[in-house]
Amino acid sequence: MLESIVGEIRLRKNYLSAPVSTIYFGGGTPSICSNEQLSNLINEIKSAFTLAPNVEMTLESNPDDITIEKLLHWKAIGINRLSIGVQSFREVDLQWMNRAHNAIQATSAILLAKENGFDNISIDLIYGTPTLSDEQWLYNVQTAIKLQVPHLSCYALTVELKTALDKMIERKKMEAPDPEKQARHFELLMQWMEEAGYEHYEISNFAKPGMRSKHNSSYWQGEPYIGLGPAAHSFNGHSRQWNIANNALYIKGIAAGNVPFEMEELTPTQALNEYIMTSLRTSEGLSFEKVKHNFGEDKAIEIRKNATIYIQQKNAMVRNEHLQLTSKGKLLADGIAADLFF
Repeated sequence: MLESIVGEIRLRKNYLSAPVSTIYFGGGTPSICSNEQLSNLINEIKSAFTLAPNVEMTLESNPDDITIEKLLHWKAIGINRLSIGVQSFREVDLQWMNRAHNAIQATSAILLAKENGFDNISIDLIYGTPTLSDEQWLYNVQTAIKLQVPHLSCYALTVELKTALDKMIERKKMEAPDPEKQARHFELLMQWMEEAGYEHYEISNFAKPGMRSKHNSSYWQGEPYIGLGPAAHSFNGHSRQWNIANNALYIKGIAAGNVPFEMEELTPTQALNEYIMTSLRTSEGLSFEKVKHNFGEDKAIEIRKNATIYIQQKNAMVRNEHLQLTSKGKLLADGIAADLFF
């Protein structure tokens, strides 16, 4: 597979016109790659693309994959940010989620990374599981704060159809997530993070000042990006494409000198709706001036008009000509965005 990804890098070296400012190894478990494999990938990327100064290079890792040897090598080859899939600091939660690591590894992975030169660390936490009370959720969040983790990505547990968890719930062998508990956990999370000095800069993301994810922020701002590997998505500013998800067909296509993908050209309406969705998820919110400039003054006027009801309900507000969601409104973010679509 890695040979095919290298092949795709070479085939698509002209996809981006601007220098690459962020690189993200994820969407799988890249931390299981050998040191040599990661080094080769980074060298290929450097050969094919122009990298911006101070490029942010993130690697996703499971806590149980982190060792001193790997950390030192990652640092040496340019990895300067880690995203660690902690999920919880409680054994019972990790077992319920069928995670490979344990609670001790969840903590030790963060400490080990910090001790070996990584100060730009993000962790994932899951809330709203049947095993997690409000007090236990507080324990998870407080543990991250005490460990001085500068960036947290927090998600409500979702049950995907036809997964093992979905089938267990269907057979009454496991309890289904409670939407009311999930909403309460999210409200508590926003309160605790604000008190601890974190910026709630995107619905699911919290960061100490200056520690936002540059990679994710560029996506929410609609910047072009390239995705490499099976099922990876790319965006060049006006069209979106996604690689075929089937591994065998992907490898076969690359071997034949072609990247197997599907593509769609975004219509102005699709581009506007996408901007509405992504911008309302951020703390900066939707810029009426940007809508006016890119899509027309009539669209800006209509969005402002349609948002009036949410402003009256105190789910949204207008600040510095930006439409922003309040803490209350963030619970309804997707629904509000969809209601403002054209």
